Amino acid sequence: MAHRTRPSFAALRNSARTVLVGPQLAAFLPAIMLGAYWFGGEGVLLTVAVIFPALMAFAGLVTRPNTRPGRRDGTTGLPDRQALVHHVDAAFTPGATADGDLRICLALEIDDIARLRDTYGPEGLEKILRAATVRLRDTLRESDFIASLGRARFGIALGKSPRVDLETMLQLSARLQDAFAAPIMVDAARVAVTASVGFALPSRVAAQTGEAFVGAAESALDEARRAGPGSVRAFAKGMRPWVELPENILKDVVHALEAGEIQAWFQPQISTDTGALSGLEALARWQHPAKGLVAPGAFLPAIAEAGLFERLGEIMLFQSLSAIREWDRAGLEVPAVAVNLSSDELQNPKLFDRIRWELDRFDLAPNRLTLEVLEDVVARSDDDAITRNIAALSQLGCGIDLDDFGTGHASIANIRRFAVSRIKIDRSFVTHVDTDRDQQNMVDAILTMADRLGLDTVAEGVESHGEHAMLAQLGCRNVQGYSIAKPMPPGDVAAWVRDHRQKLVRPPQIPHGAA
Repeated sequence: MAHRTRPSFAALRNSARTVLVGPQLAAFLPAIMLGAYWFGGEGVLLTVAVIFPALMAFAGLVTRPNTRPGRRDGTTGLPDRQALVHHVDAAFTPGATADGDLRICLALEIDDIARLRDTYGPEGLEKILRAATVRLRDTLRESDFIASLGRARFGIALGKSPRVDLETMLQLSARLQDAFAAPIMVDAARVAVTASVGFALPSRVAAQTGEAFVGAAESALDEARRAGPGSVRAFAKGMRPWVELPENILKDVVHALEAGEIQAWFQPQISTDTGALSGLEALARWQHPAKGLVAPGAFLPAIAEAGLFERLGEIMLFQSLSAIREWDRAGLEVPAVAVNLSSDELQNPKLFDRIRWELDRFDLAPNRLTLEVLEDVVARSDDDAITRNIAALSQLGCGIDLDDFGTGHASIANIRRFAVSRIKIDRSFVTHVDTDRDQQNMVDAILTMADRLGLDTVAEGVESHGEHAMLAQLGCRNVQGYSIAKPMPPGDVAAWVRDHRQKLVRPPQIPHGAA
């Protein structure tokens, strides 16, 4: 019977806890320490000082510090990447996955985040991110874990998922993308956004750790983003591991600008009437020596923060004019190249002189250069320097494109005042234009206005043949987007132009055996 009356370890621990946390402790602790020193001196005091923490540890009052990250994103309120890694790590403790709780990881990123920031400003971008967070929560289950990965990226760890295969994950990815199908309201603007998704199946991730799973999903997301907006990719062995950009990216960007790592890539624009090349747009790309191709959304905000848009503009203009000269020498027919001008550049009183000097330096006619100006800059500009620069460049003979048209509030008077020659219809109106009647009506209204004002038009962000065909049917004169060609380095442009020209002159193929 002795074993029934002997106090258990748990009972002793509970008794100690009761004593140590009770109000009597606060009353007698000073007396205990003073008595230990009075009756035994320093030796007894030290002994009590050692024994007392041991008793607290025995009672369970001294615990290891909570290592679970507690930081949250200030905009979305979501936990950070470390919290996601910790959450996935918890699934690999013994017995955690016995009931099918496999912690499948996905990573999702809103496309063209740099453009959204430029168009709607930091406050508008915050509204988009908050709306995206709400939609993700509404789409997922309560058992799923959502975190912010920064730069408009979201990380997701799925809860209990007994049936997990490629088809299931593709369906889930499509459902997450559909959550963004309805436009997000930013003030009075309807913003259509798309998202790219990457995910990692457990069988394809070698290391069973939270870091490995989250990193694999981010690697797949990077592959999806390289494939174009709205893409989905599954992690596969051999993919380049995802590497987080260092916190001192500002220093790296400054170095990249001066080391020639940030280069001009070019995306074709074609006529919807003839299919012929009507121009190219120069886009900044960072070819990092260790990390490979870095997306613009990862470094353009750092350039803006550092006030280096003017320096970037100088590099883009020089490389664009250099490329035109090389294409001319190779006998290619490239009508013009469009280069974006930031508001910082437009405020520089010496901008016109610099561009005119560069054109003379390369012996190029001004009409070979098109300058893109954001509609938002035109709409809110009362700066005399901006007005003078744009007017002077237009008189010189450069084309003036009003970029992201439809997202700002530029009036017809402003369009006339800035001598705009072409408007670029923002991709938020182009997305799903082949299936969304409201989108068709908006684009039709823009095209009607442009026609009445005698302006040329180009639609950007054309991602499908259906969108291309509908825009042509509505009367948009030029299109640009991944359905035509992805941005490419200058060395690849020649091969694309020749191949495209051959497609235009090649006679239609008659099926074998047809009459």
